[in-house]
Amino acid sequence: MPAPLNPFKEALKKDELQLGCWLSMSEGYVAEMSATAGFDWLLIDGEHAPNDLRSIRDQLQVIDASPSHPIVRIPIGEPWMVKQVLDAGAQSVLVPMVESAQQAEQLVRAVRYPPTGMRGVGSSAARASKFGAIGDYLATADEQICLLVQVENRAGLAALDGILAVDGVDGVFIGPADLAADLGHLGNPGAPEVQAAIRDALERIGKSDKASGILAPDPAFARHCVDLGATFVATAIDVTLFTQAIRGAAAEAQVLRK
Repeated sequence: MPAPLNPFKEALKKDELQLGCWLSMSEGYVAEMSATAGFDWLLIDGEHAPNDLRSIRDQLQVIDASPSHPIVRIPIGEPWMVKQVLDAGAQSVLVPMVESAQQAEQLVRAVRYPPTGMRGVGSSAARASKFGAIGDYLATADEQICLLVQVENRAGLAALDGILAVDGVDGVFIGPADLAADLGHLGNPGAPEVQAAIRDALERIGKSDKASGILAPDPAFARHCVDLGATFVATAIDVTLFTQAIRGAAAEAQVLRK
C-alpha cells in the first residue's frame, strides 16, 4: 500500500484555488469544529501559536477525519522539526522566514528520505505510516509531501527567483505582516510600498511552476491576491473570529444593564 494521496498538493498542481483558515488556538476541539466548516485547508500554526508536537498531532488526527487538508507551520526551518511533524502525519509543511535558495534546498532534503534527502528513517514507529501498516510508505512518501516556503522580508524577496528555481519546493507563501515590518511599515501591510512588493512577488511566482499563497483575512485584499494568481489563500484566523464574536456578544449583552 502506498502513502496516501495528498489532495492539496494535487490541487496546487492543477492551479485549483484552495481556501484556508489559520488555526492558532492550539486546541483539538477547535480544530475539529473548524474541520466542519468547509475550508479546503487548515493551517496548524507552530510559529506564533502555543503548539507543541503533541497538540499538533491531536489536531492532525481530527482534521484527517474531515475533507479539509491539514498544513503544519513549524517555528523555523530546522530539519529535526520537519522530521517530527512529518512523522506525526503532516503531509504539507509551511516553513517561515526562508531567505535563500540554499535554505530552500536544505528544506527539500529535509522532507525527503535518503539517498536524495536526509529525513530520518523511523517510519515503523510513526503515525505517518499508520505505524508500519502502510507497507510502501518509505518508497512512496516523498512524492506526497508538499513543501511550502514562506517569503516575508527583503532578503527573501531578493532571493525569490533563486528560491523559485529550487526543484522540490511546491509553493511560496507571502507573509504580509512580517514583510511590512521589514520594509519599515510595522503593523501596516496596506502601505503602498508593501502592497507593491506583494504584487511583484505574486506576479513573479505566477511565472514559475510554483503555487503562490498568502494570508488575506480582508475580503477585498483576498480578491486582489486571487486576481494576481494566488492559489492557496487563508481568509480567516480562528483567534480573530472568536475574539470578534465574543467581544461583540459582550457588547450586545450590555443593553441588559439599562
